[in-house]
Amino acid sequence: MFLSAILLLSGCRIDMHVQPRQNPLSRSDFFTDQRSERPPVEGTVARGQLHEDSYLYTGKVGNSPGDYMPFPVTRQVLERGRERYNIYCSPCHSRLGDGNGFIPARGFARKPPSFHDQRLQKAPLGYFYDVMTNGFGIMPDYASQIPPQDRWNIVAYVRALQLSQNATKADLPTGQTVPSGQPQFRGKPGSGATLPVVDSKTSPPTEEHK
Repeated sequence: MFLSAILLLSGCRIDMHVQPRQNPLSRSDFFTDQRSERPPVEGTVARGQLHEDSYLYTGKVGNSPGDYMPFPVTRQVLERGRERYNIYCSPCHSRLGDGNGFIPARGFARKPPSFHDQRLQKAPLGYFYDVMTNGFGIMPDYASQIPPQDRWNIVAYVRALQLSQNATKADLPTGQTVPSGQPQFRGKPGSGATLPVVDSKTSPPTEEHK
């Protein structure tokens, strides 16, 4: 047994343990700049960062903001845009987009302009995307918090807000009253943990019940 152990140990090598190497951020005499950490090869693109569609990532056509969505606007897009808008934008811009959010209302920041001002009603869609990406005035950029797809979802929802707050009777679908009637609920109203159940027989029709 003793001889067998000696034979086995004699076959072990530790070349991998003692091979030449560099500690992270250490000095290296091999490269002219003496840095062991090497920068990426010029032109290297990280996986998922190719960004071939420049409009999707900039909102601009050349140097000017574009005025079209880079993908179709569906109900799912608007619902996602509303969710992200309520999280990131409504504290300052309010849920109606009139600039009366609770942050400026409490004096923590200057009141932002209303999305319903004529200037912003006529602003191209790419303008809103660019502001979210790069910031404007005292508003910081949200590029690190909101990915490009969600920024466009928010843009679509902002435009929907503008249309809804400035709609006329001519813009309403047939049979829709202004203002809409109050919904009637079935049973007890909801609590903080449950939602109320709308009685579709006595309430005015909504998009969910049409």
